[in-house]
Amino acid sequence: MRYMITLRVTDMPGTPPSADLMEAIAKLGEEATRSGALLDTAGLAPSSEGARITLTGGALNVMDGPFAEAKELISYSLFEVRSKEEALEWTSRFLKIHRDHWKGWEGEADVLRVMGPEDFAAPE
Repeated sequence: MRYMITLRVTDMPGTPPSADLMEAIAKLGEEATRSGALLDTAGLAPSSEGARITLTGGALNVMDGPFAEAKELISYSLFEVRSKEEALEWTSRFLKIHRDHWKGWEGEADVLRVMGPEDFAAPE
C-alpha cells in the first residue's frame, strides 16, 4: 500500500537546523530507500507561493497564498509499505529525529493512504 506523508511545522525555532539533524534525516532516508519503503520525498515552497482552487456551488474560485492557517506544510514523502502501522512507524521515527536534534521544533504529520484504480473497481 502507498502512503503519502505530509509534514507541517507548528512552531519553528529561531535557529537553523543543526548538522546533526540533517545527518540523522539523511541516514533515515537512506535506510528507508534501501528497504524499498521510501519512493519519493521533497520539500514544499511556502504557501505564499501557492494558490488554492475551490469548487463551491458549481463555481471555481482561485485564491493566491499565503493562507491564514497557523501551520505551514513543508514537505512530503511517499512510502510503499505493507500496512498503515509501518507508515506510522517511519513517520514517527522522522518526527523523533526532529524532537531529538532541533530544540523547540514542533510539528505534525498526516499519514494518508494513496488509493489506486483497484480501490474503486466495481464489485463483480
